[in-house]
Amino acid sequence: MLDIAPLVRVHVDALLAAQIDMGVCDAIERNAPAGKPADMSAPHLPKVAGIDSTVPSPAHTTASVPPVNHSAAALPSIPGMLIQDRLAGWVSDLTTLHEFTERLVRTASLDEALREVLRAGAALVGARRGMAVFEPADGRGPASTVGLGLAHADLGTIETVPRSATSYGRILDGLPEPAEPPTRTPSSSAPAPAAGPRSGHGPGPAPAAGPGPVGTAGASSRSVPSSVAPRIPDPIAVPDLFGEPDLDPRQREVAARLGYAASYALPLATEAAGKLGAVVWLYDEPAAPVERQRDLVGLYGRYATEHLARLLELERARVQVSTVAEELLPSRLPRVPGVQLAARHRTGPQGGGDWYDALPLPEGALGLAVGSVSGTGPSALAAMGRLRASLRAYAVMEGEDPVAVLSDLELLLRLTEPARSATALFAYCEPAQRKLVLAGAGHTPPLIIGEHRTEFVETSLSAPLGMLACWEAPSVEIAPAPGETLLLYTDGLLRRTGDPMDRAFARLHAAAASVPKADRGDPGAIADHVLRTVLPEGLDLGTTDGEDVVLLAALFE
Repeated sequence: MLDIAPLVRVHVDALLAAQIDMGVCDAIERNAPAGKPADMSAPHLPKVAGIDSTVPSPAHTTASVPPVNHSAAALPSIPGMLIQDRLAGWVSDLTTLHEFTERLVRTASLDEALREVLRAGAALVGARRGMAVFEPADGRGPASTVGLGLAHADLGTIETVPRSATSYGRILDGLPEPAEPPTRTPSSSAPAPAAGPRSGHGPGPAPAAGPGPVGTAGASSRSVPSSVAPRIPDPIAVPDLFGEPDLDPRQREVAARLGYAASYALPLATEAAGKLGAVVWLYDEPAAPVERQRDLVGLYGRYATEHLARLLELERARVQVSTVAEELLPSRLPRVPGVQLAARHRTGPQGGGDWYDALPLPEGALGLAVGSVSGTGPSALAAMGRLRASLRAYAVMEGEDPVAVLSDLELLLRLTEPARSATALFAYCEPAQRKLVLAGAGHTPPLIIGEHRTEFVETSLSAPLGMLACWEAPSVEIAPAPGETLLLYTDGLLRRTGDPMDRAFARLHAAAASVPKADRGDPGAIADHVLRTVLPEGLDLGTTDGEDVVLLAALFE
C-alpha cells in the first residue's frame, strides 16, 4: 500500500500554519476602525473541486450571527481561500498517486514495471523522455536498461558517456558520505516526503555530468543513523546541463546529439529493499521540477522500489526453477544416422513437470519420449526427474515395445507416488527403415509435418498414468516419408493459448501447415516456427499462470 504519511504530515503542517495566519487576520479585523463594513470580515469560502464550502453555524449561535451578504461587494477571506486551494491541490495529488500506483501494481515483469515507472514519473516531473537503469546492489542481477522516448540506439549512445560522469552512475556506484553523520532531532522524527535534489552550490564534490551531470552531495535528509540503515542517495537535479562548468566533453556531445538540456535523477532505493537502480528524466530545455513535483515523484519512487523488489524476488525464483528444470533434461540430443533432432523447452514461472528425452538404443534404434507430471514447483520437478530416469531404464530393457515401457512406468508411479498422475508418450524409432511404433498414456497426439501432408497421428484414447488400477493401450505404427518431421509436444503448448482445446488444436495444425518450404529441412526451424506462431506476442516467455511447454522434432532423412 502506498505510504502517504509523509505527504500528509507536510500538508497538515501547512494547514496549521494557514490557520494561524487566518487567526491573525481575524484579530486584525476585530481591531479594525469602526467604519469598516461588516461584509469585509464575513467568511465566504468559495466552492473548490465541487465541494460546497459553506459551513453551517451551530444551533446555539445561529441567533447571534448576522446574515452574510453574498453580494459582489463582499470580499472573501483570503486565508480561507488559501486553505481550500491547498486542500484541492492535495486531493488532486493523492488521486494522481493512486492512479499511477494502481497501474504499477498491475505490471508482472521487471521491464514492464520499469517502463510504467518512467511513464508515471515523466508525468509527475513534466519531462518527455527518460531512461531507467536496473542494477541491484547485491550484484546477483538481473540487470536491465529501458527507455522512454529513446530508441535502443539512443540508450547505447548515452551509455558511451563515462559512468562516473553520469547521474545514474553516481547513484548506483555510491556517493561520498557527509563529513558529519546526520543526527536525530525532535522535528525529524519522521522521514521527509522526498529528499531535495542535489545542486552545484552546496558542500560536497564538484558536480559531474550525467544524462544530467551530478550535483554535489548535501547532507542526507534521512534521520536514521547510518549504523542502523544504509544511506539512501538523494535525487540529483541538473536544471541547465550546458551551464555546468565541469561538464564531461563526451556528455556535452551526447546531449547535443540527442537534444536534451536538463535532467532529474531519482534513486530506486529504500532501507528495506536496498539500492535497485536509478531513473533519469530528460528535459528538452533547461528546467527542473518544483518542490511539489519532487515530493510526489519521491513518494511514487519509494512505492515503485518496493514493487520492483517483489518482482525481482519472483524473477530470481523463476530463474532458479528454470535452471533446475534444464539440468533435469538432456544436456544434448544424440546423433543417430537417418534422423535429425531438435528440442525446445519453456519453463513456466512456477516450474512445471513437462519433460522430453531422446536416447540411442541398440541396433541403431532411437527412443523418443515426452511427458508431463501433475503439479508445479520443486516437488513436480523432482517427480519429473524420477519419472524420466525410470523411463530411460525401461526403454533400454524393452524399448521395442512402447506399451510395455509405459505399463512398467505406470506401475512404478502408482506404487511409489500414488497421489500423482502423469501423461507420457514413447516412440520406438528405426531410422534406417523409417519406421515408428508409439504409444501414449493420456498424452496429446503427435503431428506429422511434410510437403504433402500435415496431420495428427491417430493414437488410441488412453488414461493418464496413475489414474487406473491397470493401464493398457494399443500401440500405433507409422512410416514417415523422407523429409517428413514427427513433432511431439506437451499440452502446455495448447493451454498457453488460452483457447478451448479444439481451437488450440486447430491453431497448432495451422501453424505446422504454414512452415515455410525453406525451413522444412531443419527440425529446429520447424519447432521455432510452430512455437512462434502458436504463441505470439511473448506468450512463450511465461506469464504468471503459464505452463511448461515442450517440443521435440525428429526429421527423417
